Amino acid sequence: MSASANAFRAAALSLSIALVGGFAVAPRPAAAGAFDDPAEREARWGAIAEAIFKDRKRVDGEGVVGLEAPQRALDAALVPMTLTLSDKTPIKAVYLVIDDNPAPLAAHFEFGPAADPSRIDLRVRVNVYTNVHAVAEGADGTLYETVKFVKASGGCSAPMGMSDEEAMKGIGEMRLKLAQGEPGEPQRATLMIRHPNFNGMQMNQVTRDYTPARYIRTISVSSGDAKVFDLSTDISLASNPVIGFSYRPQGEVKVSVLDSADARWDKSFPAPTAHLGD
Repeated sequence: MSASANAFRAAALSLSIALVGGFAVAPRPAAAGAFDDPAEREARWGAIAEAIFKDRKRVDGEGVVGLEAPQRALDAALVPMTLTLSDKTPIKAVYLVIDDNPAPLAAHFEFGPAADPSRIDLRVRVNVYTNVHAVAEGADGTLYETVKFVKASGGCSAPMGMSDEEAMKGIGEMRLKLAQGEPGEPQRATLMIRHPNFNGMQMNQVTRDYTPARYIRTISVSSGDAKVFDLSTDISLASNPVIGFSYRPQGEVKVSVLDSADARWDKSFPAPTAHLGD
């Protein structure tokens, strides 16, 4: 496991310990967040941010980092999120935190030289009405934050609507869809990964037992020999993840996925023809 992935796991563990210390000990009603006042939400975010970022100062991210999320989710197990980052401020990483999820730290993207981190699309599980924070880390270490309130409940325990055996079929299969790009311009791509991302909270509808957790931990994407991004994630990522991103083509796209059972899948995709010879 990479140093950044180890750091993510350490932060996630630290975060869970911090939450047990005061903010998420007792089970909460499905719509608990709907009744929290701003002070309660801010106190909870303060504890989470301290666990992740320690004593590092965070500033208003307006104009630097944006977060698009539905005010009310149609499906709490497949909530679309879009992170937008300004090209005027060099950004080396971005965090997505779902404050009231059992594992709030949902995703940490670290960008490489082949990245164009202007927009990232992904789908997550949302367990209760909650604030969702996006925190971008500038090249100089400055942390820029923004927040959205999302109304959703039950996303972490929602069954997939199929047997566990069916959900596991084709695990690790990957596809990469490329949008038509112009030579010399960043390429837009959509990565699709077959993985149930069981989080340990879903009940098997046949046996009535809880399905053991098995979820993706890291996704690494490169183009040629240059890194696009490394993603460290946890149980909040939706089943069969779909991630949209932009990058600067430098050769074939290579994807590596590692899950919580230490299973690893690697796949290479041809370079987009529109960029060959750039």
